[in-house]
Amino acid sequence: MASLTFNNVTKVYPGNIEVIHGISMDVKDGEFVVIVGPSGCGKSTLMRMVAGLESITGGTIDIDGKVVNNLEPAERDIAMVFQNYALYPHMSVYDNMAYGLKIRKHSKAEIRERVNVAAQILELSHLLDRRPRQLSGGQRQRVAMGRAIVREPKVFLFDEPLSNLDAKLRVQMRLEIQRLHQRLKTTSLYVTHDQVEAMTLAQRMIVMNKGIAEQIGTPMEVFEKPASTFVASFIGSPPMNLVPVRIDNQGVVYNDREMALHLPARLVPAALYGKKLILGLRPEHAALHTDGIPVEIEMIEILGSEQLIHGRNGDHTVVVRTPTELTRDNPLHVGETIQVGLNEDYRLHWFDAETTKRIDV
Repeated sequence: MASLTFNNVTKVYPGNIEVIHGISMDVKDGEFVVIVGPSGCGKSTLMRMVAGLESITGGTIDIDGKVVNNLEPAERDIAMVFQNYALYPHMSVYDNMAYGLKIRKHSKAEIRERVNVAAQILELSHLLDRRPRQLSGGQRQRVAMGRAIVREPKVFLFDEPLSNLDAKLRVQMRLEIQRLHQRLKTTSLYVTHDQVEAMTLAQRMIVMNKGIAEQIGTPMEVFEKPASTFVASFIGSPPMNLVPVRIDNQGVVYNDREMALHLPARLVPAALYGKKLILGLRPEHAALHTDGIPVEIEMIEILGSEQLIHGRNGDHTVVVRTPTELTRDNPLHVGETIQVGLNEDYRLHWFDAETTKRIDV
């Protein structure tokens, strides 16, 4: 195992196109860190720089205290699991898992022992003679993980490994990856665009936006105190409601349609008086038919014991998460206008309207 350190890492493509803007972070020995963000944010580029598949323009990447900027991929002691599995179709499961060890001239006995141990961990022992085409998607992904395990690397790199699997299998594989990390305790870097994967797998996460690390923290730190409106809108399913507001000198909150939001005075700190802000409220902290703002219902998602009410207030979308039983006797209808306010467990989030950064008051 080993630590992994990013020291002001940048990546610039020809034409002065900067895609990674000074990432700095210490990944602890044995830690599982997830890089999450939308397509094009630079998360896979950052991982490929760790792997040695992309050159580093500025800064340094250290693995186990050693700068690896100029080392070839084979010299970095890392193992990578790809989105498309990258298995050799003409080889058996055993040979796919053993191939990396063979080219490194390990003995047949050691190869056999490592492959058998990895196959047992991943429940692949009965599949070692099969070809990849004879396996399901989940089994192929486990073979790709097994090929990485037998290397016994200092760092595991996972590049969106579950993207090609169906929803049920993704949940199963997430559990398997968690168990695998708990057993091996190898330093791991995992890239995904799926915030649910990030929240459930990460010990810490890097939320990236346009090559910038918007926030680094534990899943609960990022969820409960998002550092910007981008993080607030990306982490959480459904995302946080964000409404531009202004606060007059008496502490009254108005949205951009000049509707007063009657919030308790203790929720509007004097430090915010006279400012233009963005007010954030999680869907689970909103309530129906309470003193608030009018919302026209556009869609209702019934999810069993709970429901998501999607509506609109002017140009802004509003989502409310409530128990389904609350509207069983008086069902809501698309096109209906309702009042949406705060429930008893509410938590408000304030962001600067210009910088979009969080304001803690």
